[in-house]
This record gives sequence, structure tokens and C-alpha cells, in this order.
Amino acid sequence: TAFAREHLGPDALLAPEQACVLSSDPEEARRVARGHMATYLGLPNYTNNLRRFGWGDEDLADGGSDALVDAIVAWGDEAAIAERIAAHHAAGADHVCIQVLPAEPTKAPLDEWRRLAPALLG
Repeated sequence: TAFAREHLGPDALLAPEQACVLSSDPEEARRVARGHMATYLGLPNYTNNLRRFGWGDEDLADGGSDALVDAIVAWGDEAAIAERIAAHHAAGADHVCIQVLPAEPTKAPLDEWRRLAPALLG
């Protein structure tokens, strides 16, 4: 977000997306996150951008290193996710699109949205 703000300047609308998993279990959260990231890690334009930001081949292999997964997908309890969203605003975002990733990809994350709403709106 800071990189985008720097290059867009102060007047452009900046609305990054933040994927998140509402789970404090690292193994479960990263499993869900890797499922979401799988398509992106197969796209050269996406991986080339990650390399430009310093991620190496070892980070991009096998579904992504834990560090890469943690950098791309916010996970944890409501407060941890709210903190990641706040960091985007602090870095210059005007709005942050929150993509909640459910444990079961075929289900809408209604419970997670209900749990996150008070932490993000308060």
C-alpha cells in the first residue's frame, strides 16, 4: 500500500484488497490462505511482482512460504485482522476491500463477516 501510494501520489483513490482468514490456528489459517493463493502463485505477472518486492523462489514454491502467506493473507482473531486493515490505512489507503476466506471455499463466510464487522466498524 505504501508503494502504491508513493507512486500514485496523494490525490489518487487507493483501495487495496486484503484477504483474511478468521482463525488463530496457524496451520488452518495457512491452509485456507494457500488455497486462495494457489492461482496467483501460478501467474508470472504476480510472481514477478513478488520478486520485485524481495520474495525469492523458495518463498514462491510449494504454495508459498509461511512468511509469504502471512504477508499476503491476514489471519488471526478479529483484533489481528483489524490491525492489518489499519496498517493499510496508515500506509495511505483510502479504503480497504476485505476478502474473507472461508474454511470451506464453497460457503459464503457469513459468520466471519458478522464477527469481523464490530471490530472493523468500531
